[in-house]
Amino acid sequence: MPPPTKQALQAANRRLAECIDKDPTNRRGEPVFRGTLVPVKSLFDHLAAGDDLDSFFLDFPTVTREQAAAVVEAARLQLLATGPLEE
Repeated sequence: MPPPTKQALQAANRRLAECIDKDPTNRRGEPVFRGTLVPVKSLFDHLAAGDDLDSFFLDFPTVTREQAAAVVEAARLQLLATGPLEE
């Protein structure tokens, strides 16, 4: 699979910007899903624990599927663009 194009990364970043807030006056600037106080980190914590997205949405019903999908897609494209993490 070829790496994502610059245009794909830019489009994902625009979608991400619509779904995420990062305000220094809220949660000390930690990224949260827009319109909520739910940290983006909580999505990755759920996934890392082996939980499915439905479990995440049960715990955080104010987060939309569109918001979660935008975060996962941006992370996926970024990883594909930069390659594996180096030790």
